[in-house]
Amino acid sequence: MSRENPYAILQNRGFFYQVTDEEALSGLFAESEVTAYIGFDATAASLHVGHLLPLMALGWLSRCGHRPVALLGGGTSMVGDPSGRREARKILELSDIRAFKEGIRPQLERFVGAGKGILRDNSEWLLGLNYVEFLRDAGRHFSVNRMLTAESYKARLETGLSFLEFNYMVMQAYDFLVLFKEEGCLAQLGGQDQWGNIVAGIELIRRAEGGSAYGATLPLLLDPRTGEKFGKTNAGAVWLSAELTSVYDFYQFWRNVDDQEIRRLLLLFTYLPDDECARLSKLPGNLVNRAKEILAYEVTALCHGNQAAGEAYLASLKAFGAADPENAVETSSKVRELGGVLKEASDIPGTERYLSELKELDTASLFVLAGLCLSKGEARRLIRQGGAYMDETQVPPGDEAGKVSEQLWLKKGMVTLRAGKKRHRRIIIKDPENSGAV
Repeated sequence: MSRENPYAILQNRGFFYQVTDEEALSGLFAESEVTAYIGFDATAASLHVGHLLPLMALGWLSRCGHRPVALLGGGTSMVGDPSGRREARKILELSDIRAFKEGIRPQLERFVGAGKGILRDNSEWLLGLNYVEFLRDAGRHFSVNRMLTAESYKARLETGLSFLEFNYMVMQAYDFLVLFKEEGCLAQLGGQDQWGNIVAGIELIRRAEGGSAYGATLPLLLDPRTGEKFGKTNAGAVWLSAELTSVYDFYQFWRNVDDQEIRRLLLLFTYLPDDECARLSKLPGNLVNRAKEILAYEVTALCHGNQAAGEAYLASLKAFGAADPENAVETSSKVRELGGVLKEASDIPGTERYLSELKELDTASLFVLAGLCLSKGEARRLIRQGGAYMDETQVPPGDEAGKVSEQLWLKKGMVTLRAGKKRHRRIIIKDPENSGAV
């Protein structure tokens, strides 16, 4: 595998939030094979999409011929990182941490398992430490006054910071020192709330070993519609485990992202070339949904494999239709290889109408128009019984008089209705310019 400079790639694709020494770190990657690590505490049975940005960063390091290290926090998980939290984390049982590690391990291996990637667990060195020796060897290099200025601690001082949590920064810094000595690790990456912990590790390496190390943080991604952390929903996180979030639901999460986010998400969460990401994000009209299909397929394939991604993609086409049924949009994504089944998969009976005919119709009337119900009375009963779905979202019982907003009609160009489990119909807006479907 040829070696490339991943720093430039990551920088151009929007990965960096802060870097301790941009010129030195970029030069380091350009001149030699670099070992760099990111830590993942085992606080749940699975990682979620909020972890995907650091995973992608490790993936780029591997693809560029460097040595990424994914560090499982078997030891630090017993303490709990106070960064970015208003309250202390729940203390986990050792048995839970072991189980969580087994769920997370294969997810990490998907991104660092190939090439020269390494998977370590900090329980190897943290759980066997002699506390007094640890204080003498590592603790003496830390200034409490300086530690208290870290953002991760300052926010918690208002609500109460336990001595247990106060040790977390020292433990993470010690991780960096161990990997520096045992793996030749020269760089640590992490979320933007990890800046203080990363800098502490760099300082410990300088004081204890007289060595030079570097760090960079990745931006905290927020959903522009809600302002919440990217990957959060009303029901909680979107998990990488198919047992916690089905592959189909995972695919749909990415398929339904905001139009304005397409370019950024393609750059961050796929390995498609930069120029292709830019081109896909500029597709006109309803073809923007083709870019979303490509994004959803690529991310799902990375996390669940090509076969599972293909099945989710085809299931989505059967339910909602294809954004590019002629398979005309050029892409290097493997999703294009499924083009031969697009028309069959999207063959849901449809009715074309002008927008002027649709925007005043209530929900019950739409089910009659689509041919799913013979009368409005039958449609009302279907809705009241909970068997009516619009774009795979259940129509709330009692909402038979509701209307689809004109903005939604214009944005999607169609609506897919379902009665019960298997009967689908689609209503498509006709373009008044040429009397064809939008």
